[in-house]
Amino acid sequence: MRCPFCNNADTQVKDSRATEDGSAIRRRRACPDCAGRFTTFERVQLRELSVLKRSGRRTVFDRDKLARSVQVALRKRPVDAERIERMVSGIVRQLESLGETEIKSEAIGQLVMEGLKNLDDVAYVRFASVYRNFREAKDFEELLGELNSDDEEKG
Repeated sequence: MRCPFCNNADTQVKDSRATEDGSAIRRRRACPDCAGRFTTFERVQLRELSVLKRSGRRTVFDRDKLARSVQVALRKRPVDAERIERMVSGIVRQLESLGETEIKSEAIGQLVMEGLKNLDDVAYVRFASVYRNFREAKDFEELLGELNSDDEEKG
């Protein structure tokens, strides 16, 4: 593993432990050249996934990009980082278990919407406004109406 500070190819693992949900190994590393310390994560990957965009373009699935988009929706919301990580890991597991190597971006968006709906209503609305490309206030009203009717069904 290369040092992110000095680019030295020889770094040392100082500590390894499983993450709380057991989905990854967290490794603390140190660079013998610059004494920089950093953390890496090792995860199981069942298959190489690619994403089919709406434009028809294909890209390699990027778990970090998925996590960043979820974190943007949840910015300044009172949601524990562990719950976010569990949600992202759950989405990745669902995608890998589909048995397909190519996933439509719409399917990923739907899974994120479902996850956010269960996690935080404000983040759900934020993500939906970008994902569904809201242009007018009535778009928000319709989504809030859906959200309220779902809440009434649960309660």
